[in-house]
Amino acid sequence: MNNMWGPEPLLRRVPHSETSFAGLVLWQLPTPLPGSVHAYKYRLAYVVNGVCVLRYDNQSGKGDHRHFKGKESRYAFDGVDKLLGAFQRDIKRINHEDSDA
Repeated sequence: MNNMWGPEPLLRRVPHSETSFAGLVLWQLPTPLPGSVHAYKYRLAYVVNGVCVLRYDNQSGKGDHRHFKGKESRYAFDGVDKLLGAFQRDIKRINHEDSDA
């Protein structure tokens, strides 16, 4: 992933269907945010019919966490590739469970 982006944030909007898309925002910081042990700031969101149904993020002081099915839970960050993989698996799960996605 590091070869695809540098000091500028990675900003992507990836369409999944006519009614859904993934929004990815990721950048490297000089030092970790309070609550995180890594130097990345990120917000990965999956939006269906205008509603965010999945989000991974790490706001300052709160640390790494995931919003899924209306619940928030901690997320154990173990690298950018694993984060993106977990996000993609959750999108597949949502699309499998909800044919409207």
